[in-house]
Formats: sequence, structure tokens, C-alpha cells
Amino acid sequence: MGFKCGIVGLPNVGKSTLFNALTKSKNAQAANFPFCTIDPNIGVVTVPDDRLEKLSTIAKSEKIIPAYITFVDIAGLVAGASKGEGLGNKFLANIREVDAIIHVLRCFDSSEIQNVNKTVDPVRDLEIVETEMMLADLESLEKRLSKKNKPGDPAKENNELLKEIYEKLKQGIRPKEIIEKYDKKLIKTLQILSIKPRILVCNVDEESLIKGNIYSNTVKDKFKNEVVINISAEIEQQITELKNEEALSFMKDLGLKESGLDQIIKAGYSILNLSTFFTAGPKETHAWTIEKNTIAPDAAEVIHSDFKKGFIKAEVISYNDYVKFKGENGARDNGKLRIEGKDYKVLDGDILHFRFNT
Repeated sequence: MGFKCGIVGLPNVGKSTLFNALTKSKNAQAANFPFCTIDPNIGVVTVPDDRLEKLSTIAKSEKIIPAYITFVDIAGLVAGASKGEGLGNKFLANIREVDAIIHVLRCFDSSEIQNVNKTVDPVRDLEIVETEMMLADLESLEKRLSKKNKPGDPAKENNELLKEIYEKLKQGIRPKEIIEKYDKKLIKTLQILSIKPRILVCNVDEESLIKGNIYSNTVKDKFKNEVVINISAEIEQQITELKNEEALSFMKDLGLKESGLDQIIKAGYSILNLSTFFTAGPKETHAWTIEKNTIAPDAAEVIHSDFKKGFIKAEVISYNDYVKFKGENGARDNGKLRIEGKDYKVLDGDILHFRFNT
């Protein structure tokens, strides 16, 4: 299990180049003309986690199964997309399916790469995308709220939330503070574009990677409370084409401590409030992605629905104890294996073994 990120933005801002770099592929056509991406490209990337190798060595596992992130390169958006302009309908349908949005913003000057606008202005570009998403949401919400629900219809219970979101969107406000009051699973089923968590990626030139430039700094100043990352899609592409040692040396020369992929993965886990637990044994060491504060039965369900249905208890060892005492037996002998029940909130790094009735 992992999460799905949609890479969005205006045409020719570097979405497909970034997608190819993040997924180490050539799947997305990157060309110097609008709408070179029509159907979404999809790539799956493993989440790097140094803990997996250590756990696998101790457990003498036959294989390692990491967590995954799915990236979706979605067609460029233009003004009027909510009314079907450009590839708007296709774009908006694709983006409803993702967990988080990566907004790629053009933060570089270039006479060689076409720009759909006459000037470089990442804040304006973001507002174009956001406005189209809001307009699409408003239209969708109006249709939902106009329906007459029968007594006891679950949809009727959602009307209060839908009305709150609708009123905020009419004012041009992203209703972020509203959704925090409601169940996250409910929020996800509503498929409201404007409330999806987002990462703002400023696509800069090589010289601006570390300190940024006037464009990326404007984005950071305006969106101080959001995740803003400077990445050069071209440089990221070069990094992926090098072997590990060469890539590390190249990044060091550029002054980079971590790749754009690593930055996006960390940001994704942060904005989606995710953590990782493990199962480890001779067959495999497996990383599982869950939301923070997930209780044990719900964590068990991530592995298999039967684990939750027949949940009895969870045997829990912290990562540090598992490593320190060299595995399950050592942790048990030193009193570090705990038995937890249905109310236990799983912590990041926990190694779990579920007991359940079949």
C-alpha cells in the first residue's frame, strides 16, 4: 500500500520531464508544445527506507517488499478547463482519483521552451489551475445539493459538509480548515478537487536549485504555511541517468543533500499524515503504509480484511528494540515484545504480528 500523487500544472511547465525523472522512465512524452501529454502516464516508485534492509538481515528474509508511491502525469490545464477547454474534462476526471496533488510551477526563464502565457508568473499559473478546480467543484456540488434525498439516505448526512465547502468555494477560498472537522474517509469519498492536499513544486534552473530565484521565492513568501519545494526537472532527470555513486557525487557538486524524489516522498507522507509499520519473518520483510494514529485492527486490515474481522491481539516490537536485541526472540527475552489490543495506536517503525480468528 502507498499513495497516489497527481502531477499537474499548465502546459510546458515541466510536468512530464519531472514525471520521467521521478519514475526513472521515458513513459511520458516531454516535448516543446502544449498538450504533449493527453492520456495520463502512470509510474510506481518504491519508498526508500533504510530500516527495511536491517530488518531483513535480522529476520533472514527471502525478500524485501517496500512501500510504493504511484505518480500520475496528468494533461496540462488551461483557463476554461472546467467548461471543457483544452483537455479540461479529461484532466479533472483524472485528478479526482489521486490522494495528493503536486502542482508544478514554471519558475525559470527560457526563450527555447514555449510558455502558454507571455510572462513567467508561478502564482498566477497556480491560481489558474486552482480556479478551474474550484469552478468544477462548484458545478459538481450544485448538482449534488439540488438532489432531494429520502429520509435515511446517507447522502443527506453529507449535505452539511457539502454546503460548508460550497460556501467557501463561492468566496474563492480553499476550505482546508473545514475538512479537519470531518472524518477523513468521508472526505476522500467526496472527491472534491479543491480540498486535496498539495505540494507546490517550483521548477527552477540549475543556478536556482539551492537558494531559489525571484519566482520561487515569491511562491514561498505567498504560501508560507504550505509545502514548497525547489526542483530542477532537468537536473532531476540527469540524476536518474547516473549510477548511485555518480549520482551522489553529482548531487554533492550541486550542493544537494537529497534528490527531488526524496523531498516529494517526505512531503507526501507529511501532508497525508502517513507512517510505516513492518512485518518481518523468514519469508519476507514488508513495509506497510497507514495514517498516523491508526488503531491495530485497521492496520491489520491493510494486510488483509480477514485480519481485522478476526482480530484478537497484536504482538508489537519497536524498530529500535528489534534491532538492538537482534529480532523477535531477543526482544521477547528482554521484555520488549508487547501484547496490544484493539485500541492500540500503531507507531511509525513498529514491527507487528497479528493474531486473529479465521
